[in-house]
Amino acid sequence: MGFKSVLLVTLGSLLSFCSTAKVNKHFFPPNFKIGVANAAAQIEGAWNEDGKGETIWDRFAMSHPDWIFDHSSPQVAADSYHKWREDVEMVKEMGVDHYRLSIAWARIYPDGYKTEEPNARGVAYYKNLLRSLRALGIEPMVTLYHWDLPQKLQDDFGGWLSPKIVDIFADYARTCFELFGDEVNWWITINEPKQICEAGYGSGGYAPGVFSPGVGNYKCAKNVLLAHAKAYHIYDKEFRKKNQGKVAIVIDSNWFEPASAKPEDKEASERSLQFTYGLYGNPVFNGDWPAVVKERVAQRSKQAGLKESRLPALTKEEIKLIKGTYDFLCINHYTSHKVSAWYEPPVTDTSFGADIGVNDWMPKEWPKGGEGWFSVWAPGMRKLLNWLKDTYNNPEIVITENGLSDNTGTLEDDHRINYYRDYLSNCLDAIYIDNVNLTGYTAWSILDDWEWRTGYHSLIGMYKVDFNDPNRARIPKKSAAYFTQIAKNRCLAENPAECIH
Repeated sequence: MGFKSVLLVTLGSLLSFCSTAKVNKHFFPPNFKIGVANAAAQIEGAWNEDGKGETIWDRFAMSHPDWIFDHSSPQVAADSYHKWREDVEMVKEMGVDHYRLSIAWARIYPDGYKTEEPNARGVAYYKNLLRSLRALGIEPMVTLYHWDLPQKLQDDFGGWLSPKIVDIFADYARTCFELFGDEVNWWITINEPKQICEAGYGSGGYAPGVFSPGVGNYKCAKNVLLAHAKAYHIYDKEFRKKNQGKVAIVIDSNWFEPASAKPEDKEASERSLQFTYGLYGNPVFNGDWPAVVKERVAQRSKQAGLKESRLPALTKEEIKLIKGTYDFLCINHYTSHKVSAWYEPPVTDTSFGADIGVNDWMPKEWPKGGEGWFSVWAPGMRKLLNWLKDTYNNPEIVITENGLSDNTGTLEDDHRINYYRDYLSNCLDAIYIDNVNLTGYTAWSILDDWEWRTGYHSLIGMYKVDFNDPNRARIPKKSAAYFTQIAKNRCLAENPAECIH
């Protein structure tokens, strides 16, 4: 779950959203998996307990509290490290098929490097968690890297900016496959590389806060893809035969709705999608960077007097290594924007946005979520699913994050219920009308968490967490009951008798 800007909205503006769209009342297909999610850095807390090392987000938040909206840090978060049994019961009560969680790299190897033995207490924590989930019939979907790089790797060689990270991540991935392979059938290598690279090493808005627009973000992108590919091949060659699991990378994207039917606005939409999802998706699914990304960055680099493109080339060997490293396609989707053709930004502006070069905005009439950059427009979900189907040859698709934040934490969160209903209805439309091969949906988030730059100001859970309570009490919101009903009935109709096959 990411952050782009802080813009306060009132609860009233959220509750004013009441969809008039027709709700699809089909049952979800028999093989369709419904789940909930969260990530280690956002809920575990216990930031320096039981041998865990410091991460870039620990350093970022605690060294610069003024960079976090409410000056908070992930030191305690939702305290799931100590309350994991309660959280597992919470997942069980919702009746979902799977729970997406992440492993904190620094709990396994405190400094990030593969040492002789992984941290035993960290290993025990995840083994207990994973085995408990499976004992209750809940499938774990495990992410190896959800933004929380061990700080030592950043200090020693620049983290994701250095090719050294590729083999170090591969070593960590192999250890996790060895330790937890018997409990895990769904593996995610890396979550949202765009946020890791553009926000972490481009604009510098995220940890580790490196400002290198149009340069660092692309170096990071190459290293992330190579790290993912090596981890995939390790699983494929060494563990797949025994564990029969699946491996993928999670990529996030908005939908970019063309402002008009003009060809130039449609091209602006496609360009935005290729820079946002395609930058990471195209090398994995089709091979190499998207053509429009290569062409634009190379052209703007040349016009700026550079001898080579700011986008590092992928060699034939690297293209071969990365291509095909997926068992299904993952998409994190929250919001849509509108786009139109725009003037060409000055070549001296090397930012990611300038490289895309479109006019991008949120229509005023679309309701906004609690982080400001949320524009609630459910048709964008269906349109994005169709774009993924058409662009990547109709792969199996799993939605690995989707949800809505607010700034109040109200238990009467009808706005969140409306959001889930309408976005899931568009998912069903994509399945039954458009023949999209969508096989899973994961709601973000099951409980309120530490939302990166917005801290505890942005609340996105179906269970409220009282962050002023040392016990971090969990309290179900209205949306928790609604989502439990969906998981139970396998349908969006209020009356199960109205569900249709």
